[in-house]
Amino acid sequence: MTAACHPVPSSEAPASQHQSRIRVWQRSVIAWFALLVCTLAPALVHAGEEDHITPYRPTVSNSAQLPTPGQLELELGVLSARNDLNRTSVPYLFKLAFNQEWGVLIGGEVLVAQYADDGSRLRGVGNTTITAKRAFVRSEASALGLEFTASLPTAKTAIGGGKVDLTVNGIVSQDIGSVHLDANLNLTRVGAIDDDTGRLQTGLSAALSTPLSTRWSLATELAGTRRDGVALATQALVALAFSPTKRLTLDFGVIKGLRAASHDWSVFGGVVIPVAHLW
Repeated sequence: MTAACHPVPSSEAPASQHQSRIRVWQRSVIAWFALLVCTLAPALVHAGEEDHITPYRPTVSNSAQLPTPGQLELELGVLSARNDLNRTSVPYLFKLAFNQEWGVLIGGEVLVAQYADDGSRLRGVGNTTITAKRAFVRSEASALGLEFTASLPTAKTAIGGGKVDLTVNGIVSQDIGSVHLDANLNLTRVGAIDDDTGRLQTGLSAALSTPLSTRWSLATELAGTRRDGVALATQALVALAFSPTKRLTLDFGVIKGLRAASHDWSVFGGVVIPVAHLW
């Protein structure tokens, strides 16, 4: 049944225009992302597969394993979240391992757009994270990891806080039959805080992934953060990943906030590809 069209009352026009701007922004980001994937995918599908990629996305939990040494990898995605505001972003992560034990990660958000219900909006880049990573590979099925991260305030204060955050993250990665577990426990010194909130934040996440076929896999995750004076935030994630080759992985999924402090619903999609073989 087709809905009837009625003039929008003047009091509702700003909200309608606001929603229209959100849709235009989200569609433009998704179109740009799809164009990038379609451009790169054919070359990657037919590329040699001697060096596979090591995806970290789309879960909060990172793997303890490092990428192939000397191979620069890029993770790029689109994330649209809804809570007290609409937020759409384009997160990215570059990964490079120097050897089997040490590597570096550089990430952030290329674009961020935030729209509040009152019609106000913010656009810009997000903060930039720089991570030194140490891997302790015990076997092909088991590894431990440590990450030391500085989040630099490259975003506007209203988007990123305007202060440096420092994080130490401990990782356990383990194969359990056909299921792979990545568990992360981290401690963050938050730079920008309110007077009645704590400076140290703890985070805990656990992700399980399993192959559904030779090219498809399923991932689930529970994650949360806690800080004095701030409401506990927890979320659940479900994602599917498609890997036509060992050098290309596409993912998409949903996140559901389990508490009021978390985003209500989020949807995302992303890609992991090799960019260059430096040595």
